[in-house]
Amino acid sequence: MDKVERLISIIMILLKKEVVSAKEFSQLFDVSKRTILRDMETLSLSSIPIYSVNGVKGGYGIMDEYKVDKRLLSSSDLQNILTALGGLEQILLTEDVERTIKKIEAMVSPLSLNRSIHLSFYDWEGRSEILETLRTCQESILKKRLVSFDYTDKDGAVTNRMVEPYELHFSESSWYLKGFCLYRQGYRTFKLSRSDHITMDERAFHPRADWLEEGYEASYLPQFVTIKAWITPSIIDQIVERYGRRSIEDHSSGFLLATIYVPQNQRGFQFLASLGTHLTVIEPKTYVEDFRNYLYQMMENYS
Repeated sequence: MDKVERLISIIMILLKKEVVSAKEFSQLFDVSKRTILRDMETLSLSSIPIYSVNGVKGGYGIMDEYKVDKRLLSSSDLQNILTALGGLEQILLTEDVERTIKKIEAMVSPLSLNRSIHLSFYDWEGRSEILETLRTCQESILKKRLVSFDYTDKDGAVTNRMVEPYELHFSESSWYLKGFCLYRQGYRTFKLSRSDHITMDERAFHPRADWLEEGYEASYLPQFVTIKAWITPSIIDQIVERYGRRSIEDHSSGFLLATIYVPQNQRGFQFLASLGTHLTVIEPKTYVEDFRNYLYQMMENYS
């Protein structure tokens, strides 16, 4: 067993037991007590809260607040956690997330350099602005404080909102805030990029008992329509990523026939338009007509 594996094992043992003596550790790993002492110093320098107990029944322990889960984690488990946190770090880098990543990397630093999965997200300039908004929302949720902001709807109308914040939601490439809007007297989902001058109010609120009911969950979900479209091989990857390989079938015409579902609103039109001339919607006829009108409106902007 190398040093890294021994350090991980020491932490996992201390998570399960209250105090373990240096003698027990040295016998378990077949190393000297001096080696165990150096291991404890290494863990302490890595911000792992190790403490020592003197006396006959003395030894080493780990602070109770560090004991989140007493189940034994393998090296692959820890790498999986780092991979997941690495993705979260790129879309929501908070001090808590960063601190957690550093703790785990301190436990498995050589392993963390050899991850088999790497996540990458576009680093848009607006991300820093959204992060500030996210921090305000997250703090308001934890402290159960109202938030106020100016909200711009899809038609450009601006209204001031006072909201009981309950949950942050990340969907595809956008962040949303779910909460109870005092202005509308109902549950709403707000896109953060449409929210401006967001601030945490001094007033606290008591969470509503019904906020997780199905009606609230369904209130922000758009209606979907199933469509059929001819596609070219150049966009197979985009269709497969969203809808799976079963959504595509070969056709004698030489084209590929895709059966997919899209939002029954402008967002659905925007997605289809992004595929350009590589896609032609053929069914249902009513959707074809609506999509055609949307494209005509786009063309009028350049006529």
